[in-house]
This record gives sequence, structure tokens and C-alpha cells, in this order.
Amino acid sequence: MQTVKHSACAMICAVLSFNAVAHPHSFITLKTALVVENRQLSGLKMRWTMDEITSADLLYDAGNAKPGDEIWKKLAAEVMANVLGQHYFTEFWHNGQKVKFLNRPTIYGMERDGHQAVLTFILPLAQPQPLDGQTYTFSTFDPTYYVDMSYAEESDVTLPGSVQQQCKISVTTPQPSEETLNFAISLDKEDAPPEDMELGKQFAQVVKVQCQ
Repeated sequence: MQTVKHSACAMICAVLSFNAVAHPHSFITLKTALVVENRQLSGLKMRWTMDEITSADLLYDAGNAKPGDEIWKKLAAEVMANVLGQHYFTEFWHNGQKVKFLNRPTIYGMERDGHQAVLTFILPLAQPQPLDGQTYTFSTFDPTYYVDMSYAEESDVTLPGSVQQQCKISVTTPQPSEETLNFAISLDKEDAPPEDMELGKQFAQVVKVQCQ
């Protein structure tokens, strides 16, 4: 059986960590599917595909492991523990109030897609949220902006067929000021942006879910 060596540390300490600093040195491509049960929103099914450099250590430790092998479970558990420590790197809003999440995901796992590592999980809402006539927004981002977390296309956020006529999705990509852009570019790996600046949030895409 293979053992988890340096990869989880590389991922947790250097990539998905609140101590990670600087403008993006790693990139995660997001895909999200809304989970709807009984016409209520119960969670977000997320797929995070890491860039090849970020993936390298994880895939090295996984070796030639097949899907479902124990090594994938160990890697997923260690990375997921850090994601949980940062509240899934996600904020979810309804009527100006943050919607709470459960402390643990219902399902999670890790796999290989070519030369990239992929983390999948369901982010469960603490309480199911009604859809009828409601509007929700959510964003997924690294507060330090060390990791760029973004959707490549608006179609990478999806609704189940049962509510596609009732609800619409839009993804807004922010346009930070030139001053903010220059500040981010000026940072290197040893520089940390001020916490109250919320640098990563200024670059975070906002997903809006509006239902009739």
C-alpha cells in the first residue's frame, strides 16, 4: 500500500492554506452543480481541477493507483480537512445574510484527470433553502489570492433539470481597480496582503441564482 508523503503537505501548506500568500501562484478551475431536493436547495456539488504544477506532488504520491484505491482516500481526507478549516473557501448569501454550511461534507473524493488532480465534494447547507421566489449568491475564493479559483465558462455552474425553467444562473467576473491589480502583481510568495483588504474576494466571481 502506498503512503501519503509530501504531497498533502504541499497542497495544504502551500496551496489551500490561509497562510499561503501572494497573487495567484496556483490555479483551480471550478465546476459547481446545485443540489436540489424537494424543490429546496440542499447543497453544492463541487469539482475543483488543479493546475498541473499544483497537481504534481499529489499525483506523484498517488503513483499508478486506480480509482478507489486507499491512497486517493487518504489524500482526499487530508486536503478536505484544510478546505473545511477555511469554510470550504466559499461564501453563500441570501437576503444579505450568510447561509451556514454543515461542518463536514456528505461526499468527497479525489481522482486523476490526465496530469491534473481533481477534488470533488458536496458542500452541504446546514438547512435546505427554499427556491420559490428566492435569490441566492455565492463565491468561492482564496482570501489571500495565492490561489486563483474561477469558472472557465458560465455554463460550469449548472441546475438540475427539475428547476431549469424556474431558476436562472449568472456568473459575474469582477473588474478590480488598476490599483488593486498592480498591488496583486507586486506581491511575491513571501508577501502577505493585509487581511482586512480581502484581496482574494476582490477577484472572486459571483454566482447568482434567481428563481421565480
